[in-house]
Amino acid sequence: MSKLKSKPAKRNWVNRTVWTGDNLQIMRGMNSESVDLIYLDPPFNSNRTYAAPVGSEAAGAAFKDTWTLDDVDHAWLGEIDEQMPALCAIIHAAGDSHSDGMKSYLIMMAVRLLEMKRLLKSTGSIYLHCDDTAVDYLKILMDVIFESSNSRGRIVWQRAAGRAKGSQHAPRTFGRDVDYILHYSRSDAYLHHGIRMELSEVEMKTKFPHTDRHGRQYNTDVPLFRQPSMGERPNLCYTYKGVTNPHPSGWRVSRKRLEAMDANGEIIWRDGKRPLRKSFAENYKGKSLGNLWTDIPNITGGDEYLGYPTQKPLKLLGRIIRASSNEGDMVLDPFCGCATAPVAAEQLRRQWVGIDIAAKAADLVQYRLNRNEIGPALCEPIVRDDIPQRTDQGKLPHYGTHLNVLFGKQGGFCAGYEKFFHKENHTVDHIVPKSKGGTDHLDNLQLLCAHCNSLKSTGTNIELKAKLKRLKILK
Repeated sequence: MSKLKSKPAKRNWVNRTVWTGDNLQIMRGMNSESVDLIYLDPPFNSNRTYAAPVGSEAAGAAFKDTWTLDDVDHAWLGEIDEQMPALCAIIHAAGDSHSDGMKSYLIMMAVRLLEMKRLLKSTGSIYLHCDDTAVDYLKILMDVIFESSNSRGRIVWQRAAGRAKGSQHAPRTFGRDVDYILHYSRSDAYLHHGIRMELSEVEMKTKFPHTDRHGRQYNTDVPLFRQPSMGERPNLCYTYKGVTNPHPSGWRVSRKRLEAMDANGEIIWRDGKRPLRKSFAENYKGKSLGNLWTDIPNITGGDEYLGYPTQKPLKLLGRIIRASSNEGDMVLDPFCGCATAPVAAEQLRRQWVGIDIAAKAADLVQYRLNRNEIGPALCEPIVRDDIPQRTDQGKLPHYGTHLNVLFGKQGGFCAGYEKFFHKENHTVDHIVPKSKGGTDHLDNLQLLCAHCNSLKSTGTNIELKAKLKRLKILK
């Protein structure tokens, strides 16, 4: 088990907060490196419209998962280009190779993933849940944003426990039975706890087929002697109960340890044959979990089901949270929907924060906190619809005071018109408007001449230059 501890962050929000609104603007107002774990289950670009049935707890929750270029803020692509030109090139290529719909979907995802990277601590992990519609494109985005060296694998979750029961059949192709969860870390110093799975009764009997007189199940798969290739260990070469040096490398345990094992009935002595070592089922910690998860069925009914069209099981979120966080850590779900991640985090004594565009999400968090999923409610979630104000950049001076620095940084050239102007003809402009989560930090400021500032308004530099070209001011 990993013992890594992350440094406490000065967050500008409190535990158990649910924001309703655009998660991009809200995340832009959250302090950097303040989250230990991010799980997101965003729209999949599935070309479907989802709605919870009337009468269900999630009634009123609906969203359209069909994307066109009219569905995204054109400013986002400009912001991506300014931060990561290579990422912008990949998005354009996806539009050429797939469709404008995929391009618009990736724009929406990329601009948010950039913010999630900023929010994640160096010891943190992010899990992106998707299906085969866009998984390969999303993998490339994640490789660029979080760096391919920080990819920790692709989890394949089989939504249905049985092939015949849960397959989604389609003509002339194979059934679509799985989702994918892309796991990335912020750095190589990420936190991870190995997860082990209990064996079924049948698996236990197969793995531990023998029973001793005390009723203890055991096998004899654990070697008692060292292999010659392991090298000789003089301190492990001794005689016990007439068995002398089974081979030059000796025993695997010290004489004192062997005597204790013998007294506990862990050794099977056989005349003329090498003794065997028992391995008891009661000491078995479970099998290591791989990246193929077939033991967690999707929710289609029962007490846990709310009627939410894309609801994920608590067991699935619980496994992710246990693997990549400690008690007291902060978990963020920026597409929290029906609140599965917040509820799982609460169950496991983690802190959490959720964001969703739908106001219904706040109602679902409150509903689930007050029912039997976590016992009697211990808290009231804090519901907000404002944009938080960052406090991790120090006390920032008025943005206009940076005029001299920016004039020197840009050499007196307007960032739009690309021509030199005297300082008195420049105005200080926010690259990302404050109304959309931008700050007064120097990194978010530039100089524009008065004409370009007026043309840009709340748009991006790309839009500004497009306007200048239409006016034939730029070639």
